[in-house]
Amino acid sequence: MDLESDTENTGNPAVNGGSAIYETVRSAYDAVAEEYAEKFAGELRGKPLDRALIEAFAHQVGALGPDAGEPEIGDLGCGPGHTTRFVADLGLPVTGVDLSPRMVELAGRLYPGLEFREGSITALPVADGRWAGLLSLYSIIHLPPDLLPAAFSEFRRVLRPGGLLLLAFHIGDRRLHVDEWFGHTVSLDGYLFEPAEIAALLEAAGFAVEAKVERCAYPGVEVATDRAYLFARRAAPGTTAH
Repeated sequence: MDLESDTENTGNPAVNGGSAIYETVRSAYDAVAEEYAEKFAGELRGKPLDRALIEAFAHQVGALGPDAGEPEIGDLGCGPGHTTRFVADLGLPVTGVDLSPRMVELAGRLYPGLEFREGSITALPVADGRWAGLLSLYSIIHLPPDLLPAAFSEFRRVLRPGGLLLLAFHIGDRRLHVDEWFGHTVSLDGYLFEPAEIAALLEAAGFAVEAKVERCAYPGVEVATDRAYLFARRAAPGTTAH
């Protein structure tokens, strides 16, 4: 998922509570699913650094020792499934998860044979410690800051000890709002975060941040915001995140 507006809205969020926020986001992505897929399904072709980072992430997950079991990956906010397919083509088992049932349906139609599930990033449809890797590319951008700790706690729950997270988000310290998207009437907030803030929250949730990458937007490919990518590992039992 990606932001599609750089219109700033500095007021209070229009909805309160996680369930109301999720319903608003779900409705928006359900409404634009077809148009979104048409625009973004091929976006990785124009993002060479993103491809390299996902490949590095997949290589590290695949290199986990045999005691970790099968190195399955969860792709959160998978949208129409193109990133899920990219990971699958690297030879690793992967499950795409999205809040929008229309996105899940569309992803299954575009990429038959891959697994897609509906779910919230604060209530993932997977058992404790199931995944060896967690790919979260812009899946947190619609969460207000006060819900981030719950999301990162859930990320830790579903990752095995030593499991790896690759988290991407837009850099900044403001809230954006759109009322129209791909010709549909919506009411959707998006949030920009500072990398140091996100790193601190991850560490508080039990992760060790191992690498940080920042880049400018690719002109003509995406909205003009700088991007951050954090590699963070779930701390093993008996160790600290630092």
